[in-house]
Amino acid sequence: CIRILDPTSSSAYPNCLQTLWNKTFGIRPRREKAEVPLSVQSLRFLQLELSEMEAFVNQHKSKSIKRQTVITTMTTLKKNLADEDAVSCLVLGSENKELLVLDPEAFTILAKMSLPSIPVFLEASGQFDVEFRLAAACRNGNIYILRRDSKHPKYCIELSAQPVGLVRVHKVLVVGSTEDSLHGFTHKGKKLWTVHMPAAILTMNLLEQRSRGLQAVMAGLANGEVRIYRDKALLNVIRAPDAVTSLCFGRYGREENTLIMTTRGGGLIIKILKRTAVFVEGGGEMGPPPAQATKLNVPRKTRLYVDQTLREREAGTAMHRAFQTDLYLLRLRTARAYVQALESSLSPMSMTAREPLKLHAVVQGLGPTFKLTLHLQNPSTARPALGLLICFLYNEALYALPRAFFKVPLLVPGLNYPLETFVESLSNKGISDIIKVGPTLV
Repeated sequence: CIRILDPTSSSAYPNCLQTLWNKTFGIRPRREKAEVPLSVQSLRFLQLELSEMEAFVNQHKSKSIKRQTVITTMTTLKKNLADEDAVSCLVLGSENKELLVLDPEAFTILAKMSLPSIPVFLEASGQFDVEFRLAAACRNGNIYILRRDSKHPKYCIELSAQPVGLVRVHKVLVVGSTEDSLHGFTHKGKKLWTVHMPAAILTMNLLEQRSRGLQAVMAGLANGEVRIYRDKALLNVIRAPDAVTSLCFGRYGREENTLIMTTRGGGLIIKILKRTAVFVEGGGEMGPPPAQATKLNVPRKTRLYVDQTLREREAGTAMHRAFQTDLYLLRLRTARAYVQALESSLSPMSMTAREPLKLHAVVQGLGPTFKLTLHLQNPSTARPALGLLICFLYNEALYALPRAFFKVPLLVPGLNYPLETFVESLSNKGISDIIKVGPTLV
């Protein structure tokens, strides 16, 4: 690029800038295929106008072009031995969709692998010099499995939601998702089991008790619980005072089995496992209830059942149309009954949105004198009802009330107010009629 931008005449300088822009822009489609990745200077150069290119090139022409990236995740991989204190290689996941395996002494790149997306969680197993597998959970919601001497993923596990954690327990990959559940997969992508959590998963890590050969997965939930699972069996539940955001289990000082937790509010919790402690399965839920595995006594298929099945298969469209017709008729009758109740003022709810009111009446007694109790309630959330009057509309030849019109006290929202009055029947023939009760706004 420097040779192109060093012309003998000043008149040719804009042409050289245009040529440089054309060559750099021609590389950009290949950048999406990760064949020719561009540097930050080149990406910035493509965004400039032609008049700004000369000053940009003069500013950066003496600097070497470097392509920097950001580390998104990391883990360790044993070099040639599987011992606990053996030398390990550092495995890095970067923002440019690559996995790098670094030498533990010279920190040179021993292996480089490419991924279709940016990795966020890493799990490694095996030894670098013998055979190893890398599992990378990426931002596109997939998990990619890579093996030794492979530059690209060999297997792909497609998840239904974004991953929030990845832990390897023996030969099973345990994945936590944003659907509040744990999933178990093999290294070839076969789904083994699923366990649903009572809250969202915030963090995950491995619990390994070497003295007893126990490996389990720990999941920190948003409700402050830390659940320990071996496969889909719940071993223990630890309740923290706040939501746990990170977990680490291992050696701490002289203690071999120590759990360190940090909370959302910035707290630090350290728990030491007793040396005589034994995890027992069945300490909590184990996925579905046992009754779900009980085999049902399904009766045999009779001739009538088979004939009915054939009839439904042949006349399925007509049966569905008849069902829809009956459903529409039911809705129509319900709407008509509702309108009729509103027109005849039989609804117990007030029709005005400005003064909402709920009213129902209870009649007590055998006659000729009855006790009428009205229950008033203000269904609004924060507004009290003021200045209401109760009015009784009735046939004066059949009934007599001591007061047909009286004032209602202040109605506080949410409380029930009983109002009592007496009704006397004046007819000797047992004739009855409707007594209408309604609140009136002053």
